[in-house]
Formats: sequence, structure tokens, C-alpha cells
Amino acid sequence: MVDQQQNLVLSSYMKIYELVVPKNNLLRQIKEFVNFGFIYDELIDKYCLDNGRNAVPPIRMFKYLLLKALYDLSDVDVVERSRYDMSFKYFLDMVPEEAVINPSSLTKFRKLRLKDMALLDTLIAKTVQIALEQGIIRSKTIIVDATHTKSRYNQMTPRQALQEKSKKLRRTVYEVEETMKNQFPAKNTEDSLEKELVYCNQLISTIKENETICSYPKVQEKIKLLEEAVRDDLEQMDISKDGDAKIGHKTADTSFFGYKTHIAMTEERIITAATITSGEKTDGKELAALVQKSREAGMEIKTVIGDKAYASKKNIDAAKEEDYELVARLCSNVTQGNRKEEERYEFNKDAGMYQCKAGHIAIHKYLNKQNAKGRNARITYYFDIKKCKKCHYREGCYKEGAKKKTYTETVIGDTHSEQAQFQETEYFKEKVKERYKIEAKNSELKHRHGYDVASSSGLIGMEMQGAMAIFAVNLKRIMKLMGENKGISGSE
Repeated sequence: MVDQQQNLVLSSYMKIYELVVPKNNLLRQIKEFVNFGFIYDELIDKYCLDNGRNAVPPIRMFKYLLLKALYDLSDVDVVERSRYDMSFKYFLDMVPEEAVINPSSLTKFRKLRLKDMALLDTLIAKTVQIALEQGIIRSKTIIVDATHTKSRYNQMTPRQALQEKSKKLRRTVYEVEETMKNQFPAKNTEDSLEKELVYCNQLISTIKENETICSYPKVQEKIKLLEEAVRDDLEQMDISKDGDAKIGHKTADTSFFGYKTHIAMTEERIITAATITSGEKTDGKELAALVQKSREAGMEIKTVIGDKAYASKKNIDAAKEEDYELVARLCSNVTQGNRKEEERYEFNKDAGMYQCKAGHIAIHKYLNKQNAKGRNARITYYFDIKKCKKCHYREGCYKEGAKKKTYTETVIGDTHSEQAQFQETEYFKEKVKERYKIEAKNSELKHRHGYDVASSSGLIGMEMQGAMAIFAVNLKRIMKLMGENKGISGSE
């Protein structure tokens, strides 16, 4: 039940906050500036207003998740820190003596309250609105790029992931006290998630009985990580693997198993739109959605800056139709001749190869200059015929009995010719220099906010993680720019 719970409970100890939470504290700045009432409005229909026990206020639950994203904490750690960190309690609208929640409540909140909220678009739009109202966004340019996030399970089932975490916990304990090995329960040898969960709980209980060992921070950390994984898997017992994650390519020789987050960001480094896909999706196809979402959030767009992945004929034509300039260099392969079968094959700029609609990357390529007859150069890309024979897209693509599968590209049409001329202009050369900003933003998401590895399985979980991480970095950036405008040193 939710009943006027967005109001702060009064306490005689409230003055403590004025003494221990400084004015330039990031959480104080966010709390005093951002009205989180929109969260209450979005979630109120998911609560009973007149029956049952009082629920923890939805705004507070949301703020717990925001703290997780801001400081890259686990469920257990964010709750534990909220127990003693006055800035956390102040941000959560708690009185100093108030008790914290059980960490398991955060799992339920994510899965029961937030899953149908369109959280990603809602939170980004909110921060863009704030930035526009404050005059922080002045440019009419967005920079686009994609960053990858590895699956939590790294092509492992939840049982295998639990095994990996329990192994790390045991090894950490052995570093402290090797004799504990004799006290541990027998390992589960069956291919059963349920029995693996039982084993993990027994292992945790055994270790916790030894207060000396549990006092070591490195042991505590590994216990918390295993406990969180156990809780999550108990909530999703029907999931056997991360079915939404797919293999994507960072280079021709390196790959990852997971997801891609496609991002649009202003020159002021405020993210204006994002889409999240499985890892095999190419970057260029998401441009239209990023432009549309950015405009829906309130952005006026005159220029879009991207890398080679976005310089497809379709995107160049769309830029003309929608009246914006696409600052994206053509792939060197494209500038050598006319492209064919563009709908069936897409250039993967990370791998430096073409990939087919099934996501298979060409294994090698051959350049035939053919200058003797005055014809343009042709590049032939060779695909793994073994994959082609089993591919579910093979009809109309793979000829039965063929010993090789190739795609040949020549150059250059009117659309690409105009783009090639545009990229030689001074305006293009100056604008393209701004692209580094989004690479720095991707790095911030990964290294400061835990976006390098998915915290749960599935696209829904990834979208939720992306929503909170992007909301966090946008709020940090807004607070920083507002502080600079006022001549105040704030936190970033």
C-alpha cells in the first residue's frame, strides 16, 4: 500500500544532515534540484492504495537503484552503505535513525514495478528536459556511437555462473584460512540449478558461521556477490541462460557475448537517446531511432556526427530527407566503387569486414583492382561456407553444393560521391573532431558505473541497467555544468 509516502518523516535528528552533508555534495545537489515526483506518477498504478502493508515509497526504491548506478554498488552494498552514510540517508529521504530495507526488495522492485515502465526513454527524456530548461544544451548537434556490454553469464548458464562465483569465494577463503576446505559442504555434481542454489546457500552459511573469516573485507565482498546472484536466480528459476545475448565483434579477431547500447549525445555531453540491442546488431541501423528519440526528447538536430558505421546510403539519404547533415566518413571500401546488395550485407567497422544478415562476419577478403579495362576496383569478401550451409537465412542466399560464399563490392554512386565531397570540407573536418567526446562517455559508463558487464540476464534487464546508468551520468554532467555556470566547484 502507498499512502502519501513521498513526504519526509520528521525527526529531531534532521539537523545532522546540515552538519555532515556539505552543500557541494553531489547527492545533495541532485536531491535539491531534481523533482523525483515523476517516478511516483509513473509507478502509482502498480501499487494498492488502500489495502495491505505499507510499501517502501517507490521514489525511495528508485533512489536506491540510482545510488547503485552512481557508485557502482551491489544491492547488498548500497543498502549497507545507506545504513551509515548520512549523504545516502539524506538523499533517500530517510531520518537518521530509520532502518534500511532488505536488499532482496530491490530485486522485486526491478522485476515487479519497473519492467513495463519504458524506463530508458523516460529517464533520458527527463534529464534532457532539465538540461534544456537550464540552458545547458545549446548545440543542435548529436554524436552517435555504440558500446558493448558483456553478458553476465558470458555464455554460461546461471548454474555455471554460480559455480564460478562460489569458486572465487572458496579461493578467497583459502587465502585466509586453508583448513576451512574440510568444513565446506560437498559440491553439487548434477546439472541442476536448484541443487546448485542449495549448495551455494550452504557454502555461504558455513562461512558466515566463522566470524573471524567473515571479518575480512575481501571475503565479505565475494559473499555479497554470490548472495546477489543466488537471489536473482531464485527470482528467475525458469531462465536457463541469457537467451537475448548474442555474439558481436569488436575487431575482426575479437568478439564478445552480450549486448550493444547505441547512444546519441550532445556536444555538451548529455545523452539524448539510447537503444539497446543484442550484440550482433550493426551500429548504422540504429541511427534513425536515435534521431527520432532525441527529437522526441526535445532536441533540435541540424548535425549528426558518427563513425564509418553510420555512412550507409540509407542513412545519407535519410539525412537529406530530414534536413540534417551527417558528419560520418565513408568507409575506404565504399569510396572505391558502387555497393551492391546493401540490404543483405552490412559493413562492420570494428571487424573491418562485411557481415551478412545472420550476423556472420566474412573470414577474409581479396582486392581486385581491374585497372587494365578501366573498371573500378572490386573487393570480394569470403564467408565461412560451413556456417552458410546451416544458416536459417540460406534460402535465396546459399546455393546448394556451392564450395564458397562471397560478396563482391564495387564503387561509387551519386549519394556516396556527394558524401565524399562533403567530407573534404572544412566544416566536416572541424565537426568530426567532436566525436571523441562520445568515446569518453562510453568509457565513463563502463569504468565508473559498471556498464562493462550486464548485472542481470535478458534485454529487459539490460535496458533497466542502461536506463539507470545513463540517468546517473546525465545527472552528474548536469550538476557539473550548472556548478561551472555558477562558479561553484561540484562533484562529477
